[in-house]
Amino acid sequence: MIITLKRGAEKKDVDAVINKIKKLKYLPHISKGKDVTIIGMIGERAEIHKEAFEALTAVEHISEIEKPYKLASRDFKKTNTIIKIGKLEIGSNKVVVMAGPCAVEAKGITIKAAQIVKACGASVLRGGAFKPRSSPYAFQGLSEKGLIILSEAKKQTGLAVVSEAMTIAEVALVAKYCDIIQIGARNVQNYDLLKAAGKQRKPVLLKRGMATTIKEFLLSAEYILSQGNYNVMLCERGIRTFEDSTRFTLDLNAVPVLKKVTHLPVIVDPSHGIGIREHVPAMAKAALACGADGLIIEVHPNPQEALSDGPQSLMPEQFEALMNDLKVLAKAIGRSI
Repeated sequence: MIITLKRGAEKKDVDAVINKIKKLKYLPHISKGKDVTIIGMIGERAEIHKEAFEALTAVEHISEIEKPYKLASRDFKKTNTIIKIGKLEIGSNKVVVMAGPCAVEAKGITIKAAQIVKACGASVLRGGAFKPRSSPYAFQGLSEKGLIILSEAKKQTGLAVVSEAMTIAEVALVAKYCDIIQIGARNVQNYDLLKAAGKQRKPVLLKRGMATTIKEFLLSAEYILSQGNYNVMLCERGIRTFEDSTRFTLDLNAVPVLKKVTHLPVIVDPSHGIGIREHVPAMAKAALACGADGLIIEVHPNPQEALSDGPQSLMPEQFEALMNDLKVLAKAIGRSI
């Protein structure tokens, strides 16, 4: 249930609504605009209390959200969510590029990668310290040591950093060292993990599962939002179809659909979406053209020696060329990189 307050409602009026919601054992979710405050009362059978709130003088309008995802819906928040990390804004007119190696392999390689992607115009360094691999014999990441290396790379370059948490215990650890907590495709419906990420206040990059519908994807985001963390980014990274000539099928249809139904920023991962180095730039440009708020791209100083996802990682000169193309394209559609 969405409770819209009258323009210019005073703090005491807002507090009265919030206190009433809490008294009824619901959790209030607040969205403040320039002049109007909207309070979400989310939970089972919230609508039965509608009349009790209509009697409050500060209440302008009450409506019910029909969609199963409430807080992620544009019915709850009409304007786009902009996630702020220092001076960096994700979800604004400026498209944010996150780039770096699939996995944190060693300090020297990671620092070098960070310097390369920053010089090309990226704002966020990506790198996995905990690696969910299909084979138990593949490189599994450096764990906390990898996070410490990412933190050092941040100190040396000023880039924000994003890394994946695979377990509840790892959520707090990633939050300690990183600016963004990534929840990977394989964990998109790990609801306890999503709730743990929601209890943190660090931004969360939520990747779509390989067989996850858009509705299911948004419901996963709802788990994070429902815990009070509203800094959620949705990442399209390819779905599994009958096609086997690419790693996955990058579902760019999802971008405009998500932009219509949710206020959350939408990121696209063309590296995992297609899985073939030479085609990553084309899909990155297509993602920007169809409305993505950001890109997350794998870049490695020497992909042939990468311990994870070398075949889809761009070489430094390829990433530089791509960033130059993206800047031209962004300008053409009224955005910037």
